[in-house]
Amino acid sequence: MKQSECLGVNEQGHLTIGGCDTVELAKEYGTPLYVLDESGVRAACTSYRQSIERFYQGKGMVCYASKAFCCKEICRIMDSEQMGLDVVSEGELYTALQAGFPPERICFHGNNKTDHELRYALESNIGLFIVDNVYELERLNSFAHEMGKKAAISFRIKPGVDAHTHEFIRTGQIDSKFGVALETGEAMQIVKEALKLENVILKGVHCHIGSQIFELEPFELAAQRMIEFMAQVKEETGYTIEQLDLGGGFGICYTEKDAALRYDSYMEKVSVVVKESCERLHFPQPFMMLEPGRSIVGSSGITLYTAGAIKEIPDIRTYAAIDGGMTDNPRYALYQSEYEAIVANKADQPKTMVVTLAGKCCESGDLLGENMPIQPVTSGDIVAVLSTGAYNYSMASNYNRLCRPAVVMVKDGACRVIVKRESLQDLVRNDL
Repeated sequence: MKQSECLGVNEQGHLTIGGCDTVELAKEYGTPLYVLDESGVRAACTSYRQSIERFYQGKGMVCYASKAFCCKEICRIMDSEQMGLDVVSEGELYTALQAGFPPERICFHGNNKTDHELRYALESNIGLFIVDNVYELERLNSFAHEMGKKAAISFRIKPGVDAHTHEFIRTGQIDSKFGVALETGEAMQIVKEALKLENVILKGVHCHIGSQIFELEPFELAAQRMIEFMAQVKEETGYTIEQLDLGGGFGICYTEKDAALRYDSYMEKVSVVVKESCERLHFPQPFMMLEPGRSIVGSSGITLYTAGAIKEIPDIRTYAAIDGGMTDNPRYALYQSEYEAIVANKADQPKTMVVTLAGKCCESGDLLGENMPIQPVTSGDIVAVLSTGAYNYSMASNYNRLCRPAVVMVKDGACRVIVKRESLQDLVRNDL
């Protein structure tokens, strides 16, 4: 169970998280149930902040990518940890503001922001717009002019770096729906256009090369290319871009075979590239920004299920059905993402069984994993799927009219609900 230090096994042989017995959590709150360890989340924030202090002399900011998991309590935690916040929709922005998160530490992403979203963000006085394209740039400048405001912006750049990850979550190569490309001259063109406009202020450039990345080299190459571009802008226009945002995408351990980067090691190695590139090009070292999401919350979360039917197909496979599935975790159906599973009430026993963990939806592809080693599982057991803190609750759906699970926060043996379980009344609330 190397995924997270928050996990353990108690005297009853039960899996624990944050000092809480997962079997007791399942009894008290029901299943499916998301559980998140607050100490683990805060420790990840601290690690990133300390790395900014150590390797960039405090000249930087870490922005939590709220798409990984967004709710009011998470926003409050990020505020107390002095993090910035990356939002990508009106809903994420609204959640942050409702939680009292300071708008000046909010960065607004997205490849197709609506007119309403741009106006709402301007009215809210957010700190930075990450502009994706010329269409957005022109509309943002126009709206800011109408409202008597000046919008601070950064441009999303495609640095031409292909991260070795699933094709659906690669974003830094030229064939991507996000951003403007370096190699075609598109990036330089949009920068020059922005410098002509009166109601936007160009603060920085941004890149994001993908998600769940385990290699260091793509990050180093992206940093080098971005610094080179910033130096080229200064040479051609005389304008110095002050901020560099290298995005997120750092992988976490979902299974024992994953070899995640140490984040402080990443920060150190990339900081060397930034410094050397700046010195070589006689360019002032920029204010550095990062946008980790999965690596902040992913390993600190688990999902608890109750096992139902166990169906053995001789010489083929054994299905172990649980009371959730692709509605609370669609990542296997989307990306064939692998997970580790534990029978929470038998966590002290060896994994002597191999199962396909099947969800309850009317879809053959509703699986949480195939050929998964697990303790002997029988109907009524509590099954824990590990490392589900990121992109599970946030991607959950009501397919088959299933209710989204509750989210419980645990810390030092205490627990509290931070997102209520949906009710049947919630499902029909907007029906006419």
